[in-house]
Amino acid sequence: MQDQQLHRRIRQVPLGVIAAAAAVVLAAGGGTAWWTWNTLTSVPTQTDTVPITPGDPVQEPVTQVPVAETDARMYLLEVTGTSFELVPAPIQVEAARDPEVVLTAAFSQLLTTPNEDIGFSEIPAETTLRDLRVQPDGVYVDLSATFDQGGGSASMMGRLGQVVYTATSLDPDGVVWISVGGEPLEYLGGEGLIVDQPMTRDLFEQNFPL
Repeated sequence: MQDQQLHRRIRQVPLGVIAAAAAVVLAAGGGTAWWTWNTLTSVPTQTDTVPITPGDPVQEPVTQVPVAETDARMYLLEVTGTSFELVPAPIQVEAARDPEVVLTAAFSQLLTTPNEDIGFSEIPAETTLRDLRVQPDGVYVDLSATFDQGGGSASMMGRLGQVVYTATSLDPDGVVWISVGGEPLEYLGGEGLIVDQPMTRDLFEQNFPL
C-alpha cells in the first residue's frame, strides 16, 4: 500500500520541475560543453595560396656552371713572311683541376672551334680526339686517321706543332706520345716525315722548323 502511494507521488511530480533541474545541471557544465563544441567544429583560418593549374610547367632553378681560368692553351698557326708561327689561344673550360679534363677541353676546342681572330689550323676539319691520357711519363694523345691526310710538308709540320704545343701547354717541358687511329705515329703524311716518340717542344723545333 505504501509502495503504491510512493509511486503515485513520483508520477505526480510536474514536468516543469524536472526540466528546471536538468537546466541547472546543464548550466553547471555548460561552459565546458560549449568550449568543446566550438573547438571541434571551428573552421581553421584560410591562408593565402597560389593556385596551380594542372599542366602548368614547373620552373626549375637554373644552375650555372662556373668557368675556370686555366694555363692550358690551344695552339694555332699564323703566317709570318714565308713561314708559320705557333700562337697560343685561350680556352674556355668548366671549373676543374684535373689536367686530363683541361687538356681534353683544349683539344676539343682546337678541333672544333679554332679562334680565327688569332690564327688558323692546319689540322683537317674531320679530325677527332679519340683519347687523351695524362700519365707519369707524358701526355698520350690519340687522334683519328684523318689527322695525317692531305696537305704538303709545311701543313704536316704545322699540324704536328699544334698537337705538341697544345698537349704541353700545362707543362712546356713535358713530353707527348702521339697516336693516329690507335697506332703510334712514326711517319707523317705522304712526305714521310719521321716523328720521334716521345715528342717534346725542343725536339719539334729541332726537327721541324716552321
